[in-house]
Amino acid sequence: MSTKEEVLEEVLEKTTIQDNSEIVLYNDDVNTFDHVIETLIYTCEHSPVQAEQCALLVHYKGKCTVKTGSYEELVPRCSKLLQAGLSAEIV
Repeated sequence: MSTKEEVLEEVLEKTTIQDNSEIVLYNDDVNTFDHVIETLIYTCEHSPVQAEQCALLVHYKGKCTVKTGSYEELVPRCSKLLQAGLSAEIV
């Protein structure tokens, strides 16, 4: 039988191993809302509502995390955002 301490150590270890990265999308004065929304739907597999909410956050706050995951998983998605003319980076 596991003790609470052993279970907590196991959960902490699994959390540390995952080490998620994020794609952060930045505001610009070039791209339209429609272009940003369509690109997020295609590239990040957002729903239309989710993409619109991210576009609004980027517009009003200057940036928004649009996708989380492993670094390797995010690289091609971030590249597609950049190729579409958006300003994004993996952090």
